[in-house]
Amino acid sequence: MKSFSKKLVEWYNPTSRNLPWKQTNDAYKIWLSEIILQQTRVEQGTPYYLAFIKKYPTVKKLANAPLDDVLKLWEGLGYYSRARNLHVAAQQILEIHQGKFPETYADIVALKGIGNYTAAAIASFAYNLPHAVVDGNVFRVLSRVFGIETPIDSTDGKKQFAQLAQQLLDKKKPSIHNQAIMHFGALVCKPQNPLCEQCPFSSECKALELNKINILPVKAKKLIKSERHFHYFVLFDSKNIYIKQRTENDIWKGLFEFPVEEVVGQWSMFDSKFLQKINYRQSSFDHCLSYKQTLSHQYINGHFYEIRLSKLPKLEKSYLKIEKKNILNFAFPKIIRTYLEDRLNFLT
Repeated sequence: MKSFSKKLVEWYNPTSRNLPWKQTNDAYKIWLSEIILQQTRVEQGTPYYLAFIKKYPTVKKLANAPLDDVLKLWEGLGYYSRARNLHVAAQQILEIHQGKFPETYADIVALKGIGNYTAAAIASFAYNLPHAVVDGNVFRVLSRVFGIETPIDSTDGKKQFAQLAQQLLDKKKPSIHNQAIMHFGALVCKPQNPLCEQCPFSSECKALELNKINILPVKAKKLIKSERHFHYFVLFDSKNIYIKQRTENDIWKGLFEFPVEEVVGQWSMFDSKFLQKINYRQSSFDHCLSYKQTLSHQYINGHFYEIRLSKLPKLEKSYLKIEKKNILNFAFPKIIRTYLEDRLNFLT
């Protein structure tokens, strides 16, 4: 077989995807793009990347920003642990590396929220260091071309693919090689309906030869999603409304929400501890709406109960009483943001 890397590089056209982070070797910008694009489509992530670069053009600006501001700018992108880790890593760079993005793989991978793939991407794209990237696209390309049936989510599989990717890497042109294989997986060797007739490896591809295109790559574990029900109490009067910041090590940590009860199974307003706390004795709510949101491991059901009062009761300090007109200054999970978009005119 002709050199795997040589075929990739010959196929690759650097201008085929004219993306802003592909036009720079600034490690900070490359890192930011890699974090934003984790679990996110390019079309969705690009506006966020541009917004972050505009507001935080340097690591120092990001490190010194309040976390609430970072989360607000991230609002709607999901997987908020990425934003929290991004903020911590920026502070690490400021404190440990005097604000200069580290230039070795070991120092990069030591930063909060950066794994082997992201470290390899930054090291190769910014500094042209010989570290092979292994993401979903790379798993798919290598498993199909070389007919590897070891599960990609197993310890042995991760090790096998990482070793093969490093072995195939063009050590003189690691940046181009890495970009080429990821683009190839995204544009040609796609998960569904790959363009085998356009593939430079079609004559050697084991998956094509053995009719296993739809089988490879193999995953050992089947994802089972849990279902959760959040009951939100939208408590407001003519001027103010109550919100609360999530502090638990759970989804949406650091984001804001309305007073909430999470209940498994049937729920009745007459069993609600929160409603008992505020002495709400009505037999129904002013308005009720339900929304759904799908996360990677969970299905979220959000039920919103609007409670308009002449005067808000006093709640413990963990609840914030804010003016309704300022509610969009806070960062909310997508499911609450959707509710607010529907009901903002009514609430304010």
